[in-house]
Amino acid sequence: MVILAVVLPTWAGITYVGLVRARRETEGLPPPPRSRRTPARKAVWTAGLAFLAGGALHLYGLSYLPFLFPEDACWFNAGHMAVPDSSSALPVSLVCAGEEVVPWWVNPGLLVLAVTAVAATVTSLVLALRRPTGSR
Repeated sequence: MVILAVVLPTWAGITYVGLVRARRETEGLPPPPRSRRTPARKAVWTAGLAFLAGGALHLYGLSYLPFLFPEDACWFNAGHMAVPDSSSALPVSLVCAGEEVVPWWVNPGLLVLAVTAVAATVTSLVLALRRPTGSR
């Protein structure tokens, strides 16, 4: 399954890029222009990575929560068979027998990544819409 999902599309993409480059070289065409690295583009990449990392961290935190069988969540995560005292998805929390099971760093990490993503998104919008002062 991994071969079909990852390896074959990657191989096809690499082959396609190689064919396009070979065709451009035989026709004598110049290489395509590269886009400039602007501060707005860097902020967009930062925002995208923060959103992606935040989503992955939230999925990791949600893996502690009970879904089908609540008593199994305490059994697998805390080591005793009981129904959880409480659980919530945001902030990520699972309390079994008065003890928090989700690692302490999950919620602060979500907060830092959320603030980074929002700040980078706003920054990229401001930088993209800001008109250069010298070109009027």
